[in-house]
Amino acid sequence: MYKKEGYWDVKPKIKRLLFPKRGMFQVDLQDGRSVLMPISAFPSLKRMPAKERKNWYLIGGGVTWDACSEVIHIEQILGNYQNYAHEVV
Repeated sequence: MYKKEGYWDVKPKIKRLLFPKRGMFQVDLQDGRSVLMPISAFPSLKRMPAKERKNWYLIGGGVTWDACSEVIHIEQILGNYQNYAHEVV
């Protein structure tokens, strides 16, 4: 029987955020993947004090902070809106 390789049938969900080094953040997904990206790609996160960035929480298909009015959704992280959209447009 043929088994698909990769993550074709997996709906990505955020498990946790880490800030491993200055200017970068890491998103760990429930399926075991991790994505490392520059904070500069998210201006609302960049404006937030580093101490506040650690106070994140999950909301819907994304992550937010009390110190930030924005929600960062999975499609913003993975970059394919059609496949990972949290709402139908």
